[in-house]
Amino acid sequence: MSTEPTTAPGAPGARPAVADLTVGQVVATGTLTVDRARLVRYAGASGDLNPIHWSDRVATEVGLPGVIAHGMWTMGAAVTVVADWAGDPGAVLDYGVRFTRPVPVPDPGAASVDVTATVGALDAQAGTARVDLTVTCDGTRVLGKAQAVVRLA
Repeated sequence: MSTEPTTAPGAPGARPAVADLTVGQVVATGTLTVDRARLVRYAGASGDLNPIHWSDRVATEVGLPGVIAHGMWTMGAAVTVVADWAGDPGAVLDYGVRFTRPVPVPDPGAASVDVTATVGALDAQAGTARVDLTVTCDGTRVLGKAQAVVRLA
């Protein structure tokens, strides 16, 4: 996976603070790319060897447009934009999504998944923010109700 994150302005290396955020503020964006080779490596690492993630024939036989990315890859890759913004993957306290559409992965080539992270809620007392993610591929939302709770500085 390659990511091209863009984060909200702030001091380099500084962790975000509740006082510096507002609900509705876009705090990070990123573009993730996935190709067939990455899917094969992910399948081996995760143990998810379902052929819809590597065989066009099988994928189309079950009604898919072709090979699709693993939903768990998409979920995990999307939250890296938040972890990068937070400055610490351990700052992500909770994370959940709904899978809404598959990510088709062409051959040759790669699919691009765009992620926008927006502050959805702030809890000053707990020192946390709920970050809502908009995750799309070719303009179509692929994850719904994607939300991460992040511990802030």
